Amino acid sequence: MRIRSSGVFRIVRRVFWWFLGFQAVVVFLFAFINPPTNYYMMSEKFRLGSIKQQWVDLEAIAPDMARAVVAAEDAGFCEHWGFDLDAIRAVVAEGKGGRLRGASTISQQVAKNVFLWPSRSWIRKAFEAELTLFIELFWSKRRIIEVYLNVAEFDQGVFGVGAAGPHYFGVSAADLTLLQAARLAAVLPSPKTRSASKPSRTLRQRTAMIMQGARTIAADGRDQCFQVLK
Repeated sequence: MRIRSSGVFRIVRRVFWWFLGFQAVVVFLFAFINPPTNYYMMSEKFRLGSIKQQWVDLEAIAPDMARAVVAAEDAGFCEHWGFDLDAIRAVVAEGKGGRLRGASTISQQVAKNVFLWPSRSWIRKAFEAELTLFIELFWSKRRIIEVYLNVAEFDQGVFGVGAAGPHYFGVSAADLTLLQAARLAAVLPSPKTRSASKPSRTLRQRTAMIMQGARTIAADGRDQCFQVLK
């Protein structure tokens, strides 16, 4: 019986390491290959019949767009290795009460959006943490921002700034103003209920804060890790 248990343990351990290695290889490849689709896009395409998404390289995206999402979603983006430890502690404390809330950095959101499915379970969070480590290991900060800006949902069935710019404002991702970029960033927590072209009072207030945050990030150099060098 002991020999049998030992054999099962070896098989499980081998499968675990193979699975871990497979994940690492896929994440490494996506440092160079643009993700063709993800669960969220496929789900919306099935629900709506079609979606809008056009990949745009970071060099062709207005710099204010990257600053705006960092100001809105993850002000410490250039200073961490994928995790906001203070936010995680708050999540753990809240989780003891039986609930989970979001505390995701941009790197974690990329892991979720590109590789995973929507869920607030601890199992999904564990996969997210593991993939985030691989993303931070294999991808540059510029690549993380680039992928994020191309897979984030900005309206129902509208994914990425390449589609969101024309959809909301009739302009390309390269021509977005700071105001437009901040409005797009402001809808990210709830893109299906917020509109960048018809902002509510709350959204306008959030937009103003994001604009100020983006200016501060540009002024104090916190955009250096993802700034495109020309």
